[in-house]
Amino acid sequence: MYFINRFDAAMKLSKKLDKYNGQNGVILAVPRGGVPIGFYLARYLHFELDLLMTKKLGHPLNPEFAIGAVGLEDSIIEETENVPPDYIKQKASEIHEQLKKRYKDFMGEKEPLDLKGKIVIVVDDGIATGRTILATIKMLRSKHPKKLVVAVPVASKQAAERISKEVDEFICLHIPVPFFGVGRFYEDFNQTTDEEVTDLLKELNARGHAA
Repeated sequence: MYFINRFDAAMKLSKKLDKYNGQNGVILAVPRGGVPIGFYLARYLHFELDLLMTKKLGHPLNPEFAIGAVGLEDSIIEETENVPPDYIKQKASEIHEQLKKRYKDFMGEKEPLDLKGKIVIVVDDGIATGRTILATIKMLRSKHPKKLVVAVPVASKQAAERISKEVDEFICLHIPVPFFGVGRFYEDFNQTTDEEVTDLLKELNARGHAA
């Protein structure tokens, strides 16, 4: 399965989420690529839209290897063997401040939405390894949502298997084997810019999420 662009992927994904239409829920979009998908789904489902601001905490000897994830309010550290505590504390603090600044750049003075008792649907344009989102799921559980769903157009088999065990529902349109990267399954996979994210958020606010 291939998608024309992120909006095409969102349109196809929306059909799998019909049962949630009109319920008390929040779409959490991973910026930047997940925002066009989140924008479409928030309108389609009549949900509120917020940004899922998390970033992996990389190992000091290999920054690409995630030992945890940091969010706006908290962090989850999973693998600390041979990792100095001072490194974790300092790096987590740096990432936390970066995320707060990014969130303010996109959302202004708006506070993150309360997730307690709501259906929370995490969306992105695809998932490769899933390590960061797995740590993020644990942080989201601490917010006591009614139901936690991850919905993406495409994911690797490894990520799909891992994530489906940790959420109430995992929805994915395409789990290709072999998996060569998210962008391979889009005709148009141009990088979503900060300006596009801001414009989509403004448009959604102007219309109202029930538009």
